[in-house]
Amino acid sequence: MSWLLSIAPVAALIAMAMSLTHALPLAISIALDDGAAQAFGIPMALNFAVGTLIWLLTRRYKHELSLREGILLVIAVWTGGALFATVPLLLAIPDLSFSDAYFEAVSGLTATGATVLIGLDTLPPSINVWRAELQWLGGMGVIVLVVAILPMLGVGGRQISKAEIPGPIKNEQLTPRMTQTAKGLWLIYAGLTLACGLAYYAAGMTPIDALIHSFTTLSLGGFSSYDASFGHFNSAALEAVAIIFMMLAGLNFATHFVVWRTRSLSPYTRDTEARYFILVILSSVAGISWLLYSADVYPDLLTAIRYATFNIVSVGTTTGYATADYNLWPVFAPLWILFLGTFLSCSGSTGGGIKMMRAMILYRQVYREIKGLAHPNAINPVKIAGQVVPDKVVFAVLGFFFIWIVLLVSMTLILSLTGLDAMTAFSAVVASLNNIGPGLHQVGPATNFAVLSDFQTWVCSFAMLLGRLELFALLVVLTPTFWRK
Repeated sequence: MSWLLSIAPVAALIAMAMSLTHALPLAISIALDDGAAQAFGIPMALNFAVGTLIWLLTRRYKHELSLREGILLVIAVWTGGALFATVPLLLAIPDLSFSDAYFEAVSGLTATGATVLIGLDTLPPSINVWRAELQWLGGMGVIVLVVAILPMLGVGGRQISKAEIPGPIKNEQLTPRMTQTAKGLWLIYAGLTLACGLAYYAAGMTPIDALIHSFTTLSLGGFSSYDASFGHFNSAALEAVAIIFMMLAGLNFATHFVVWRTRSLSPYTRDTEARYFILVILSSVAGISWLLYSADVYPDLLTAIRYATFNIVSVGTTTGYATADYNLWPVFAPLWILFLGTFLSCSGSTGGGIKMMRAMILYRQVYREIKGLAHPNAINPVKIAGQVVPDKVVFAVLGFFFIWIVLLVSMTLILSLTGLDAMTAFSAVVASLNNIGPGLHQVGPATNFAVLSDFQTWVCSFAMLLGRLELFALLVVLTPTFWRK
């Protein structure tokens, strides 16, 4: 159990820092007198007290973390953080079960956006701010912030970074020091969030709505303060703002970092992943818009383009906002949109799914195998942007994709055994494992996950954590090898 003593002081400091995140919704609750102040004051004090106690008891065990301890710390932060995040929800929302509260907290911290709550319009504004803040922190803030401050505490952050950073290539650094990189990414994330909030406000949102939706847009989380999601606003201007910032958040933040550091836009044009990201979005918008128009779903092509563009970008980037019940569209459209959510987001973005980079590597590996049948003696390396991808990376991506398929099928079958119809079970797992948010049929954009039983929500909660931690970081702790010295 030495690993527990190793991660305990760091986890304690994170708990103390997380207690400060209650300050924003607490201040809003007091300012608006919405009756939820105690729901934040009590857990704020509890978080800080527990963190302080654990720190005092274990601070002498502080040392440089091993990779195994880094993985365990990441898992502890996400699962334990969600546990603490349930407290404001349980105190403020009558009759909310622990299972549903934990599901909601996990959905927030993993930036998934699936919800079991009904009546969001009538919740205290501070609770909706809390839900949105969870997504903002989970989108990228928690781990990046931890990586930035850990060296100041005498604990290196590289081990945590390798356990959590999305994408198949994890050893590249944008600056010589990890802390410098983390701080740069944090500033870009916060700066884009501020710009998004101001744009929403200028386009007609109230300050509270602008705050909530800027948090959930940049995190690609998709929580809204309305049951009708983004469709509540029925504003083309607001939808345009959301589309721009969802696409920015769907790109690799490392690319944003290089653009900011070099003061040049050329890194965007050189980013192969970004080019495919844009190409897939544009071609999908063109195809789905024409399908909706030709099927008379909307009276004119411009209206079809408006609704197709927003919902394709939203679900494709795993944000999960909705302006229409696309369950009612021709069946190909919602299935294609859900499919986009499994791979569209770039590596290093706040989105979920297997990421565009892995999809590109998988495609090129398939092409290499086909080409090898015609030319068995030819040497055909997998290349991305003119650079050869090492075979060990290709094999890692193939392994990732295999376990992703196994989990997708297994959890779909488990939900089917509990009585869910095939489409609901399948889409619920796809939406959870890829951190998309809404699924199809009973868990579609016009409804939510409240229809699920406690057992079903626990399955989906586990799927959300798996997706956010890139599968292996959570699954590896279940293997005997991981625990051997």
